[in-house]
Amino acid sequence: MSVYPLFILSAFLFSLGFFGVILRRNLISLFFSLELILNSANVLLVGFSKLHGNPFGELFVFFVLAVAAAEAAVGLAIVVSLYRFKKSVNSEDYTFLRW
Repeated sequence: MSVYPLFILSAFLFSLGFFGVILRRNLISLFFSLELILNSANVLLVGFSKLHGNPFGELFVFFVLAVAAAEAAVGLAIVVSLYRFKKSVNSEDYTFLRW
């Protein structure tokens, strides 16, 4: 199997996640977009691992998945806390968090 379709899939997932982060204002949608970006990095790591015949890229995917799970858990806890404070999940309502 050729690895180039994996690279194309990774680029598609990254661009979809990037445009989701840029265009969306809902905090839940932002987290989904960030997860798409992390998953595109995982697909790219697996693709390069298959291309070079080295299993370290596939092993590194497990660490990225652990970081993504921790990010989702902490991020969703922050979103729930902010929702209880402001009763909104729109990111424009949280300008008071800026420096």
